[in-house]
Amino acid sequence: MKGLWANKEVNDLFETVEKNKKQGICLRKAFEQHAKKYNRKANSVRNYYYQEVDRLIKDEKRTKKLSIDLANHKKSKSKVFTKIEEKNLINKIENLTAKGKSVRAACFELSNGDPVLMLRYQNKYRNYNKKPEEQNFEQSNIIRFTSQKQGLTENDINSLFMGLIRLVKRNLTNEIEKKEIAEKESLNDKLRKTITMLGEKENEISLLKEKFESLKKENQSLSQKMLKLKCEKASLLSSKNNKRTAVKQ
Repeated sequence: MKGLWANKEVNDLFETVEKNKKQGICLRKAFEQHAKKYNRKANSVRNYYYQEVDRLIKDEKRTKKLSIDLANHKKSKSKVFTKIEEKNLINKIENLTAKGKSVRAACFELSNGDPVLMLRYQNKYRNYNKKPEEQNFEQSNIIRFTSQKQGLTENDINSLFMGLIRLVKRNLTNEIEKKEIAEKESLNDKLRKTITMLGEKENEISLLKEKFESLKKENQSLSQKMLKLKCEKASLLSSKNNKRTAVKQ
């Protein structure tokens, strides 16, 4: 038949829907999961699903061939809550949440374990909470209590734990930064002292060089004087020797 999907994909779609219904997950998620798996658009999957349900209702032979139990795929007729029903439902949910139950658990209890009905109750409660206060129920003798937590939830504990970790990390980071700053200041102080000491040593070296040059010049001058004296002494000795030789003759 033109426009039909492969039997394998149809079975996969209906199995995904059944699985989500059993787990109390909305059909939209099933359509999104199937769309992602088969590279389709979620709206197209939704439209095909409802069209296929209509076809299978009329085609018993095809239904048996695909081994699909249509009892799990009945179209839910949207039943509108009356004001009284809506009011009673909200009060029942809030009475249960005031005792420490979550909204989901309260809706599950009120639906007697029916996941479809539970989702309907849950969505009605959430939509009610989104309304402005003046659009809620008329005042009555019924006192509505706000939900009070009886203890920390797992999310609260996780949030506190993560906050504690962030606080410890921040304190540790601050301590490390302080140590680094102190070490840098200490190193800078040592560097400044070393530079000052090197400057003083350079001055001492410069003075020593000047003294060395002065001594070197004095040494050269003394060497020249000594050489001159040696020459003069040698000349005197030579003159005396010449005189003695002349006398003997």
